Amino acid sequence: MTPSGDPTQAATDTPEAPIHNPANILTLVRLILVPVFVVLVVWSGFDESFLQVLAAVVFLVASLTDFVDGWVARRFGYVTRLGKVADPIADKALTGAALVLFSLYGLLPWWATAVILVREWGITLLRLWVIRYGVIAASRGGKVKTALQTLAIALYLCPLPAWLDTIAAWVMWTAVAVTVITGVDYVRQAVRLRLAARRPVRPRGVVREGDLGA
Repeated sequence: MTPSGDPTQAATDTPEAPIHNPANILTLVRLILVPVFVVLVVWSGFDESFLQVLAAVVFLVASLTDFVDGWVARRFGYVTRLGKVADPIADKALTGAALVLFSLYGLLPWWATAVILVREWGITLLRLWVIRYGVIAASRGGKVKTALQTLAIALYLCPLPAWLDTIAAWVMWTAVAVTVITGVDYVRQAVRLRLAARRPVRPRGVVREGDLGA
């Protein structure tokens, strides 16, 4: 966040780090794990076999890299434009693959998958649209959304007793609701960022790039 607490950050606030860094490598690992995850799920056919459990483990490991690479990037200054673009793409690819598979196997209605995918990819494109003006940082609601989606998908993947299926469904529907609500908030942030970027230069001095997120 900016010092003022605004969730939008100027694109040039953070100095560019080398592309080859641990954070970007973790993002690459997550991208590589997506097809591995898909193959394991398809081979298992959701038959509660060892392959299904292994698919759940791969999904959780890939999801963990999402939290770790973000922490590494912020903690050690490994922030790059490539990472800002590749990280959300890797996240959406992993989540989207899981949701599409759930719908293909009749575990989740297609409309729920469509709502989440439209929101996720729409916000990703929105971030790319405004990235020249600033970065729309992940909000607390966005982090809650990610956690709920990860938990819901993990519950759907793991072979569970019948009585836990209801809990998995409730977590998934909560994730869908939070996904929509946070999506609306990100659209508001993007509009605010674009409007701030188009403000005329103030007569007293030159507008600094860091002021765009204020």
